[in-house]
Amino acid sequence: MTSPRMIQIASGKGGVGKTWLSVTLAEALAAMHRNVLLFDGDLGLANVDVQLGLSPALDLGSVIAGRAQIEEAITTYEIPSVAGATGGVKFDVLAGKSGSGVLSALTRSEIASIARALTRLSERYAHVVTDLAAGLDQSVMTLCTPGSTTLVVVTDEPTSLTDAYAFIKLMSLQDAQADIRVVVNFANDRDHAWRTYSALTNACKTFLGINPPLAGFIPRDDLVRDAIRHQSPILFRHPQAKASEAVRKLARELLVPLPQAAPQGALRRGA
Repeated sequence: MTSPRMIQIASGKGGVGKTWLSVTLAEALAAMHRNVLLFDGDLGLANVDVQLGLSPALDLGSVIAGRAQIEEAITTYEIPSVAGATGGVKFDVLAGKSGSGVLSALTRSEIASIARALTRLSERYAHVVTDLAAGLDQSVMTLCTPGSTTLVVVTDEPTSLTDAYAFIKLMSLQDAQADIRVVVNFANDRDHAWRTYSALTNACKTFLGINPPLAGFIPRDDLVRDAIRHQSPILFRHPQAKASEAVRKLARELLVPLPQAAPQGALRRGA
């Protein structure tokens, strides 16, 4: 299995840090000198631009309205340092329509067209990171691109676990070979993360016959909230934060191919 070009960030429910992880993973990959496109695929509540403090002249709404081609709606974001100077790290952003629900009314065929366009765009990039909408509706599943690596973000909340299980079930029914991996967010420590992961994957093994591997965990960190409040990337606002190091580690491990012969879920505790 090669290093993933298409990376989808998903969750069964909102409020688990999915968009923050999408933004931060794009930053981490860009800092590793990878050519990255971050796509806001949350068609109902797009807010990647808000987290980055961006006000793009064109966005996905412009494309849907026929005012721009999808390539023209891409904005390059250069990461600023705390002092305001640019940090020399940049990645491209295809923003949604922040503050508008217009994209949530798209038909299934229109969403499928966006997915195809995104696949074409991916040929220009080492990685395309897509922030999928939370939930299980058909628009989310239509936007899921075959051959992608899907990171399912989960916390220890019961509703997060049950909704993440439901997403994994639908994803595996749609694509039996789907590369699904789990990221535990807001973990108190490694043991807490492992217990949360195990609660989810025990259900997956019992009822679905699959065992998605643990891609990594993000520790609970108050500096995340500070970075979001200041619309500043945490990797450069707080490079030594525990959450920053966790996402850098996740990015590095994503670039290491899983052994092709290994069954899904072959990553062991403590790996």
